[in-house]
Amino acid sequence: MKKVPASEQENSMKRSVSAKPMPSPAAPATDPQQAEAEDAMAGLQGDLDRFRDLALRSQADFENYKKRSAREKAEAIKYANSALLERLVSIIDNFELGLAAAKERGEQSPIYSGMILVQKQLSDLLAENGLQPIEAEGKTFDPNLHEAIAHEPSDSPEGTVIRQARRGYRFKDRLLRPARVIVSSGPAKK
Repeated sequence: MKKVPASEQENSMKRSVSAKPMPSPAAPATDPQQAEAEDAMAGLQGDLDRFRDLALRSQADFENYKKRSAREKAEAIKYANSALLERLVSIIDNFELGLAAAKERGEQSPIYSGMILVQKQLSDLLAENGLQPIEAEGKTFDPNLHEAIAHEPSDSPEGTVIRQARRGYRFKDRLLRPARVIVSSGPAKK
């Protein structure tokens, strides 16, 4: 709501009171008290119209504020877990490194089998909560989803992701963490 200084309000009131309607040539002259009363009434009517307009604008502003607040609250609730999930995905990265080391010892090892089960449970839990991994290898480089850390010559067309150094994730419809990738620079130049 716009605040108007008191002196400006007084000047506005004086202008509206002093603005006298022009008598029509056909109308007979009326007494001065009646003319003054009509002028005051016209000024008050103008003020009433202005305040009514101000009230309607204030009401519309308040309705817009309520809608915006409700939308922001719903979005905050929807993405409340993003900070937790962001920390959790770095733990998943370390878990996958441990899984790769256990695989080198032998895929028949009970430790490896147990780690595979834990990884599946963890992946299922994260998927249920809206976290999706970004599959990058073999796809065209997309700066909205990928973070290029190197370019290497390869048989793949230029701009194609040839390796993924770190997996990226989406949380619902937002990017939580971009995938770090190595991008093909095309065939090696001879």
